[in-house]
Order: sequence, then C-alpha cells, then structure tokens
Amino acid sequence: MIDRKVLWKPFTANREFNIDPKIFVKSDGMYYYTNKGEKILDAVSGLWCCNLGNNHAKVVEAIKEQAETMYYNTAFQVGNDLELELANELVSITPEDLNHVFFTNSGSESVESALKMALAYHKAVGNGSKTMILGREHSYHGVNFGGISVGGLINNKRHYNNLLKVAHIPTILDIEKNAFSKGIPEHGANKAEALLDTINIYGAENIAALIMEPVAGSAGVHVPPKGYLERISQICKENDILLIFDEVITGFGRLGEAFASTKFGVTPDIMTMAKGLTNGAIPMGAVVASDKIYDGIVKNSKTPIEFFHGYTYSGHPIACAAGIATLKAYKEEKLFEKVASISSYWQEQLHTLKGSDKIIDIRNLGLVGAIHFSAKNGLAGVRGDKVFKECYKKGLLVRASGDIIALSPAFIVSKDDIQTIVSTLKEVIENLD
Repeated sequence: MIDRKVLWKPFTANREFNIDPKIFVKSDGMYYYTNKGEKILDAVSGLWCCNLGNNHAKVVEAIKEQAETMYYNTAFQVGNDLELELANELVSITPEDLNHVFFTNSGSESVESALKMALAYHKAVGNGSKTMILGREHSYHGVNFGGISVGGLINNKRHYNNLLKVAHIPTILDIEKNAFSKGIPEHGANKAEALLDTINIYGAENIAALIMEPVAGSAGVHVPPKGYLERISQICKENDILLIFDEVITGFGRLGEAFASTKFGVTPDIMTMAKGLTNGAIPMGAVVASDKIYDGIVKNSKTPIEFFHGYTYSGHPIACAAGIATLKAYKEEKLFEKVASISSYWQEQLHTLKGSDKIIDIRNLGLVGAIHFSAKNGLAGVRGDKVFKECYKKGLLVRASGDIIALSPAFIVSKDDIQTIVSTLKEVIENLD
C-alpha cells in the first residue's frame, strides 16, 4: 500500500493532493495520460519546459545512447566532449558578446551562479563596494536564498530572511493603462526611471547588478512596455551596474526568437537559462556571461581556480546529450519560426475570451499568455484555483498563479489545439461565480 504522505510535493497543496492526487503515467506530444486513463491536453509545456512537445523521439534516443556510453564524469578539473559541444552551440544562438557558458542543473542554480558571478566580477576588478543586488517587484528567480532575496514574490520569502543586500524597483504591470494589450504594451517606458530613483537612494557605487525577467513568467506574464528594457539597459551602463536577464522561461524560442534579449534588442551582461534547454527531459541550466565578466574574473584571479563555485552535476553528459538533441530539433523543425508564425493566431484566439466581468486583463507575447481574474469577494486565488481544477476535469492542463491563469503550449501546438484550449477556458469561465 502506497502511503501518499511520504511524498512532500513542491508548490502544492499537499493535504488536498493526498486526498485526490493527479497522477500522470505517460506523455506524448501535446498530451499527458493519467493513472485513471484520462487524456490531458498540455497547455503549459509541462512547466514552460517541453517546447518540443512531450517525449520527443530524438531527445529520448540521445539520452539512451549517452547513458550506454558514459552517464557521469566529475565536473571538477576534467570535462567531457558533449559539454564543449553544447557550450559552443549555445553561444552560437545567444546575443553577440555572450560567449562563456557555465552549466548548472536548474533555473534556480543558474540564478545563484549569475549573482555570484556579478559579485565576483566587481570584487575582481576593484569595485569592492558594489555588493548590492537589485530585483523587480512581481519577479521570480527560483527558490534558493539568492533567488528569493532578489525575487519579488512575497509568498516565496515570507518565512525566510534575505541573505543578500537587495532592493526592488517597481513592477511593470499596469492594468489601468495597459489592460488587454495585444503583445507589447504601449504605455510604461517611464517606469524604467524608477531605477534612477533607487540608484540615487543607495548609490551606484554600492550596486553590483540588476536582475530581471525580460517577460515575467511565474508572476503572471508581465510583458515589458515599449522602450522599457532599452532604457533599463542604458541606465545600467551609465552607472556601471551589471544587467542580468533571467531567461529561464523566455529562452529557446518562447517569444519567436531564440531569446527575449534578441527579440527586444537588449543584450545583458549575464543571462540565465534552463527549462527549454533540454526540453525538460533531464534537469539542466546554464549561465552565459559576456567577455567582460569572464575576463574580469579569470584574468584578475590570484588563485589557480578563478571562480570558486560549481555543482556535482554541472555539464552532466546525459543532460548535455539531451541539450544538443533539443537544440538540433529546434533548428531542424524550424520551431522558433513556427512560434513567430502562429503567435498572431494565438493572440487572436486568446483575446476572444475578453468580455467576462470576471476577467480584468489578458496578456500575451509570442506563444505565452495569461488571463487575469478579479478576486472573488476579495479572496485572492479562489478563481484561479477554480479555473485550474475545472479545466483539468475537462482534460486541459493550465497553470494557476493566484488569480492568473498562465498558458505556454509547446511549439508543436496546432490551430486545432489552440481552439480546444480557448474553447475549454471559455466554457469554464462562463460558469465562474
């Protein structure tokens, strides 16, 4: 007899799960299959991960082949051929000047590594007073202590104290001015000026870096207004503050370009990634740093090991095999182009949901979207949870974050799939109280 309480699920209502668990046993393409024989259409790519669709044959084959050849080697002092190959593949699609890859095992680890790089860089080049990190309200950067410190989601840090010196600039979400914007909102570039206010308070000489998601994902798909990221980048450069883009969600084609930084034409000093790197098949993340960061740390080091940081499974050979196969599939199947071409249909269909008095905003960009509900009787999260559960009953997997339903289907999604996603949501929303 299986004791359900033995398992402690992450970001899950465990008491509820133990009573009526949702158990997946198989996946294929756009679908999951449950232990009850249910077929569930995946509208969130697992968790923003499975961009190629579930159980992609070439990724599975690459994993099998590498497992039979060498499934592990130490990451310290020695390497493997696949991590070199994957690193080179990555820098071929990242923005110019991001040329140095540090492998991790998740988005959270990528963020921790990026924050350490930023602090290590400033110390190495003689800016020892630059020890403060800036984040943005309503942002998510993983759940390790660095990530929750710079992140702007209160629930993730409610029971813990910050271990870093941090401050936060305001959120970019502005429902009053930008509700139901299609794509990039028109209003709000001036919100970037709040960064100057923060710099004036704490002093540029004390601030090491600003980290942000180009498009905030877990907070509920907050799309930056026109000109915002460009102005943020300019202010950072003028004040010698490193800009870190967390592209764990937006990376690998989600917006129709390889990375959000490419789409917006803004190159950060450091970029984090994970999720779509291996199509979710094997846990893996990476940090890609500019020549300035790498050279600043490596060339100024007074010790043989220049950067005292790493993980047991960094550059894991099976993960690298999965990553190489995933990047190859993106290219061969022209999936970034597919996202760019189907995005307009996705946008058109998603905004047909407008009209319910329960919906206060719909947001979208590329192949991502969000439906934002008003709180029921002042109780936050009730409607979001209800929509998630009712959609699941009807065979659709969506992602609830408070009163926001986030959507991020795999890049293989068809127009028929999109119609099913939207029609199911419409039916559920019509019955909301």
